[in-house]
Amino acid sequence: MSKDQVLTAQDVQELQPLYAAVIAALKEVYDPEIPVNIYDLGLIYELTIGKDREVSILMTFTAPNCPMADQVMAEVKESVEAVPGVTKCHIELTFEPAWDRSMLSEEARIDLGLDYEPEDDYSKLND
Repeated sequence: MSKDQVLTAQDVQELQPLYAAVIAALKEVYDPEIPVNIYDLGLIYELTIGKDREVSILMTFTAPNCPMADQVMAEVKESVEAVPGVTKCHIELTFEPAWDRSMLSEEARIDLGLDYEPEDDYSKLND
C-alpha cells in the first residue's frame, strides 16, 4: 500500500458516515433462499473504503454452488455504488473460511427463530 493510500485519523472520521451508508445498502440485499439480508447473514467478511471512496468487499455465500451468486453480487455492486459518495465497488468472492451459522448476527438468528449452537451448519436452516 502506498503512503498516499494510508488513512489518517481524520480520513477515518470523515469516512465513518460512508461506512454506515454502505452497510445500510448491504442490508437491502437479501439472500434469495433465506429471508435475511446478506450483511446479517454474515456473508460480508471484509469491507474497506479507500481515500478515493472506492469500496472493496470480500464476501462469501452460504454454499459454494449458490446458483444465484452472480445475481447477488450484481445487486451488491449496484446497491453499494448507488450510495452517495461511493466512486466504485470491487467485490471479491471467497469460500475461506466456509460460512456457517455462527456467522449469523443476533438479529438474523431471531428473525429465523434459531438458537445459536456452534456445531450447527447451513443445512439445518432448510429443515
